Amino acid sequence: MDLVRIYRVFQRMMRYPDLLAEMRRLYLKTLVSKGINDEETIRREAKARIEAEGKPLTEENLNTYTDALIDLHFISHFSDEAIENHINLAHKNELFRKLNRVVNTEGATPGKIRKALREFCEIPQGDLFLNESEAEGVRVALINHFISNHLPIIGIAKHHLTIRDIDEMLTNSFSTPRRPGKIGGKATGLLIAHKILLPRLMERDPELEKYVTVPESYYFNSGIFSDFTDYNGLYSFYSQKYNTYEAIEENYRNIGEVFAKASFPSDLVEMFRKFLESVGKHPLILRSSSLLEDNFGFAFSGKYDSVFIANQGDIETRLAAFIQGLKQVHMSTFALAPILYRRDHKLLDYDEKMSVLVQKVVGRRFGNYFFPFAAGVAFSHNPYRWTLRIRREEGIVRLVFGLGTTAVDRIGQGYPRLIPLSHPQLRPESGMSQIMKYSQRMVALMNLESGAIESHSFDEVMNMVGPEDRFLSLSTDRDGWLAPPLFEMQDIDVEKGCITFDNFLTRTPFVPLMKKILRKLESAYGRPVDIEFAWDRDKLYLLQCRTLSVVDDLAEIPVRDDVAGEALLFRNNHVVSSSIVRDIEYVVYVDPRAYNRLDSLEDKLAIGRVVSKLNRVLEGSRFGMFGPGRWGSNDINLGVRVGYQDINRTRILAEIAFEENGFTPEVSLGTHFFSDLVEAGIVPIALYPDQAENVFRENFFLEMPNSLTTLVSEYAAYNSVVRVLHLPSCTAGRYLQVFQDAQRQRGLGFLEAPAKTP
Repeated sequence: MDLVRIYRVFQRMMRYPDLLAEMRRLYLKTLVSKGINDEETIRREAKARIEAEGKPLTEENLNTYTDALIDLHFISHFSDEAIENHINLAHKNELFRKLNRVVNTEGATPGKIRKALREFCEIPQGDLFLNESEAEGVRVALINHFISNHLPIIGIAKHHLTIRDIDEMLTNSFSTPRRPGKIGGKATGLLIAHKILLPRLMERDPELEKYVTVPESYYFNSGIFSDFTDYNGLYSFYSQKYNTYEAIEENYRNIGEVFAKASFPSDLVEMFRKFLESVGKHPLILRSSSLLEDNFGFAFSGKYDSVFIANQGDIETRLAAFIQGLKQVHMSTFALAPILYRRDHKLLDYDEKMSVLVQKVVGRRFGNYFFPFAAGVAFSHNPYRWTLRIRREEGIVRLVFGLGTTAVDRIGQGYPRLIPLSHPQLRPESGMSQIMKYSQRMVALMNLESGAIESHSFDEVMNMVGPEDRFLSLSTDRDGWLAPPLFEMQDIDVEKGCITFDNFLTRTPFVPLMKKILRKLESAYGRPVDIEFAWDRDKLYLLQCRTLSVVDDLAEIPVRDDVAGEALLFRNNHVVSSSIVRDIEYVVYVDPRAYNRLDSLEDKLAIGRVVSKLNRVLEGSRFGMFGPGRWGSNDINLGVRVGYQDINRTRILAEIAFEENGFTPEVSLGTHFFSDLVEAGIVPIALYPDQAENVFRENFFLEMPNSLTTLVSEYAAYNSVVRVLHLPSCTAGRYLQVFQDAQRQRGLGFLEAPAKTP
């Protein structure tokens, strides 16, 4: 036997003399499990050696010889690497016991827990692991301390986050010594999704390993929010959520002034400065990550602010912009929309705190602008099937060129590409003219000089980018056919083209990759999910992941064919979800033609205020809203500008598009607005009056008596644009009945006496 090797191994063991017994316990356990030897045999061998050497057979001598033989047998059968792993495991077990004790001690400070965690994780990982049940208990305790205390989230996280994953997250976390905090829902969803797709300990998928990543991310936990409110004495704001609608709205304007004057403690300002110095001059996005956000069944989509900052210039300029961004995200905790959302979902009494997830913006610099090749949202369950060939369970993607703000917000002048992953080449449009008309016309970019997110025409942007980006994104009119370029260096006439992503979908791994990602995430979560992502330089960057609220499709919706004449109000054949909504008493009708005739921005903004007021006045009634183009659009010319708080009490929300206006309402699929409708149980309806098989009785809505002045007399000036119909008063006691069949793409709205069982 190599005596030098034995000596060197023993030297390594003596680094931890207090752990020699633990090491030998592990050695013996492995010898037994491998069928090499067992304790009884080794003790007999030790007894024989003692007797052969003529030494007394004492318990002390027997134990000494047994220990030595365990060492020798293990050294003779295993490599130096295996021996080192067992020595490290003995050390890990010791530090794990310490970590277990600290993390489960009542009142243990975050600093003390982090110190014990860091000591444990400094030991090399190796191939030998801790007792699984004990490790799970520590993972749960760490998740509770630093990540989330929501049981559904813990139930998922504990199976995918290792102790080392949590330590790695904490190395990128920022906190205050005065207040504990967690990283919030959005950050947690991203962290879990990342480890589901690219696990630390389980076998990784080579394709996901090659293409999937997350942007460089940092976690400014909720303790910073608490410290900020403490430091500035802003305790009264915590009662904001219990105020009336009007008081919340009024107070929020005052909160803005208070936050502008408030400051962070000096040690936090210094922490922010050092962070910016280390991260460099790369554009950043400060994303809301409240403790409730992206929870199971409560997405809070778009309720809180996220802020882009260019992060350019000298350190003081960058620091000022960063602090202003933090304040804006923190302040949105007290805004009307999230408070009403919490009220609607019985979450008002929860002590909501805001964390901020700071990420490097994905993309490249093009002159003074910064943006990725593409971005979007993807759903593992497709709620919008415009043909029966599409399989809902394979998901759908909403894809845009440039920054993803145009994918998740409702912005005008063009549309994202909707990609059903079961049939990625299928489009809701038909023919070249329709595809070009409803293609993406504007691209969102970050202006690095001003720091603003700007919209630029797609042809202007195509002149900024290189041939590869044009090759993957554009198609052009080729003798009356819309076709993508055949090769990368092909000369492309941008003025005759539009963004289709045809080559991107067929010549990159994007489609099969996205299907795999959504399947793995849905399987791990046990329910449908949606993600936000960006694609740049052959990498898919995961930006966000949360569970998806899905409307259960009813087995069969009895859409009648025999309704006609004055009882029929509309028929539609673009149906997002199967639903039955009975006995609608009031209809709020924003006349699309009258709305388009409004000349001033102020008048169009006022229509949103009228709708908002009616939403509150009619709260106790069953009512529906009908309006032009895209409800909630950021482009006020395309639809009434409203938010969740303005429509949360309606039963249906119908979008009307008259072809002569030049616009068709884009289905709100994938936007924050769509998520709001699903979670609030509001049925979205798209009406295309000029398309075949669609019926819309416009005259009925225009000729029935208008109750607007009776309900909200202060808005009588808008009587010609907003009409409120009390249906039973003007239809001999009948109410609106709505049937929507997504399976067969048929919908119906008609007048009928109230159902006996609404």
